[in-house]
Amino acid sequence: MSFSKTMGRRAVLWVIWIGFVAYTLWLAPLDRPYTWYVARKLLTLQWGDLNAYLPAIFSLMGVWPMIYACLMFADGRMQGFRSWPYFLGSNFTGVICLLPYLLFRKRNQEFQGEKDQWLRLLERKSTAIALLISTILIIAYALILGDWNDYVEQFQTRNFVHLISLDFCLMCLVFPITSLLDDDMARRGIRSSVAFWAIALVPLFGPLVYLCLRPKLLDNSVQGHPAQTASNFVPYPVPN
Repeated sequence: MSFSKTMGRRAVLWVIWIGFVAYTLWLAPLDRPYTWYVARKLLTLQWGDLNAYLPAIFSLMGVWPMIYACLMFADGRMQGFRSWPYFLGSNFTGVICLLPYLLFRKRNQEFQGEKDQWLRLLERKSTAIALLISTILIIAYALILGDWNDYVEQFQTRNFVHLISLDFCLMCLVFPITSLLDDDMARRGIRSSVAFWAIALVPLFGPLVYLCLRPKLLDNSVQGHPAQTASNFVPYPVPN
């Protein structure tokens, strides 16, 4: 990827981060009684009197950090700073804590060292399948029990609902913009532009299916180079 295209991506991520932080501060939902009422209901799983779309979005905002974690922790091994603070923060603030990692990381398409237990957990196909099944069940819950018109009204009138909905959309939008996906694919020997766009252009489910199907990274003690683990993929260039 050329320097100008890398900087272009980074500039877009900066605009998203600064814009969303400013927008959140402007709306200031934390001083509203409704915010604390809904937050308490969501955190204590007392969802009975909430529109099902709210618990669904809240739950999916827990799925997205796990999707990013499955890429970030292998990538973070090769960075000059840890990835776990950004992962933990993203579980509470979404893109506000996630984007700084994506902005300051350096591109890297290799993996060195042995995988710890956490990385092994994130590498397991069973973890990815569990995330995929959970996502399907969450969306089905919202579609079956939720009231779409009421959700739209709350989106327009309730700042908390408005912001967590935008946060979810930004988590989807940021995924193909950052080079995190490109580098993870290259680290595993996947250099297909078709595969990249198939993953990137399908929100939420594209990344989940990728996690279910991607080849595993092997420890350096087992492999000569990470690209050797995915010889079944056509070696097209990673997209810019």
